[in-house]
Amino acid sequence: MEQISLTGIKLDFDKTGNGPPLLYLHSEHYFHLQASFIERLSENWTVYVPRHPGFDGRQPPPEFRRIDDLTYLYLDLIDDLALDEITLLGSSFGGWIALEIAVRNCSRLGALCLLSPVGAKLSDCAERDFADLWTFSEEDSAAALFAQKAPNFKDFNDDEMTATARDRQFVAYYGWKPYLHSLSLARWLHRISVPTHLIWGAEDGFTTPEYGKKLSKLIPDAILDILPNAGHYPQLEQLEKTIETILAGPCGNRQIGRVA
Repeated sequence: MEQISLTGIKLDFDKTGNGPPLLYLHSEHYFHLQASFIERLSENWTVYVPRHPGFDGRQPPPEFRRIDDLTYLYLDLIDDLALDEITLLGSSFGGWIALEIAVRNCSRLGALCLLSPVGAKLSDCAERDFADLWTFSEEDSAAALFAQKAPNFKDFNDDEMTATARDRQFVAYYGWKPYLHSLSLARWLHRISVPTHLIWGAEDGFTTPEYGKKLSKLIPDAILDILPNAGHYPQLEQLEKTIETILAGPCGNRQIGRVA
């Protein structure tokens, strides 16, 4: 684990693998279960995995509590590490941050990959784009998130349970009002100027594939792949298929880089 201080924020991140740089922005749940996914990514990229402030166990400063703050923090991280031609990969909540980064500045990005991202308001004010998991029972939440058997909390050790509870706290801290979206993000998606690949689980009941289809039409030349037998976290339920799909698309190792 490495640590860097940016604008007064201590940021922990792991760096693993060899190859072109990939910045992975993790989802709001089950961080410790994504180790195998990160390991597989590291076979093709040098993977940087920051732990979002708050999610890392440290309380962010009171003025640091918006998705914009995370966005600019990671833009600063990219600059500080002098990374270029990055594959920016975000899952769910991390995908929201990745979208916010890409509409602001693509100059250091080579490609963008999104796993079932939230973040853009695509329906009218009377409709939900994302299921309100906070009102669900644990059983209903698991059914919305997973196509197959959800992780069993009884298998988590004390540290993993604490981290899971803290993750839930801090996704609400950053994304509660408005609920998991930016009112203006959809307007600026046309600014994304790098190859973009969206990957969705066919049985995602939290952020549905229909939302993914709408989102893909707003990002220039984006492609969308929908994976069977997967819910909101395809990297957990269909690890090898997710890796295969990433490598076969515009973020794949042989296709990294800006295109005309």
